[in-house]
Amino acid sequence: MGETTAWDARLELTADGKGLVANAGVVLLRKTADAVGLTARISEVFGPGRVERICRGAVLVGAASAIAAGARNLSQVERMLAHHVGTFGSCGSDSTLWRTLDSIDERALKRLSRARARSRRTLWRMLAARPGGLPWLHVGGKRLHGWVVVDLDATIVGCHSRKQNATGTYKGGFGHHHLGGWIANTGESLSILPRPGNAGSNTATDHVTVLDEVLAQIPDEGRHSKLLVRIDGAGASHDTVSHLERLGTTRRRVAWTIGWTITSVEEAAIKALPSGYGCPTSTRTARSPRPSTTTTRPATRPTAAAGPGLSTGMSPS
Repeated sequence: MGETTAWDARLELTADGKGLVANAGVVLLRKTADAVGLTARISEVFGPGRVERICRGAVLVGAASAIAAGARNLSQVERMLAHHVGTFGSCGSDSTLWRTLDSIDERALKRLSRARARSRRTLWRMLAARPGGLPWLHVGGKRLHGWVVVDLDATIVGCHSRKQNATGTYKGGFGHHHLGGWIANTGESLSILPRPGNAGSNTATDHVTVLDEVLAQIPDEGRHSKLLVRIDGAGASHDTVSHLERLGTTRRRVAWTIGWTITSVEEAAIKALPSGYGCPTSTRTARSPRPSTTTTRPATRPTAAAGPGLSTGMSPS
């Protein structure tokens, strides 16, 4: 067996000595990307290119690692990775990173999405092979074994200058209003939809787009067939709820919970209800095609709407 010439062939972890680098956590992120095949798959998206060109997979993975470590712009990415030239080799300048990002079109985006999904499948297999397996969440004191929890939420990114699509936000600031999707079990960000600062909070088409992109990234090997989707009040629209109801199949059970803010209007309506008033609700799952009817009483401050297989006040089983 020949000696490996990979960048991490003689890598050592030490707290003193010579050859130390700053932001050592960047090394772990880069090594993880290499181990699951992400760096190599991203490189394949851009093609072999000329021999003297810098590996585009290393450029983008290096940039992502630097951003995770605190870099806020392309110049900071370049400066942070400059500390690791002796470790990784050159990851390119900020100009190289800019040209790489500028070369990505819709076709490349789809190929990059597939590369991420294949690498995530490898990563989740590694997680499942650990003694503790894939991490499962505890909600309401109950362990949701076998449930993959998806969180959708918007985030405002402020800008100090006129960037593309930067506008005034509903909070009185200036910047962007992106919508993202995360896996709560692992903390992974699976999709971010760039949006202008004045984008609506409860735009159903945006929620549907992000949710579909998230589901496309979740490895489907029969072990992750139970999904719990959590959205705040921004998801309380008929189109979003209708889409959630259509996601359940005979192979995939989807539960969902949507919160909303109680205002004086809702409080007045609740107080006007006659004493002992209750309303029938119907729940349906892929396992149980017949709807089961239960009765719920309106709470003083309700916080969630029920999805298939998840009645108000209940947790997945």
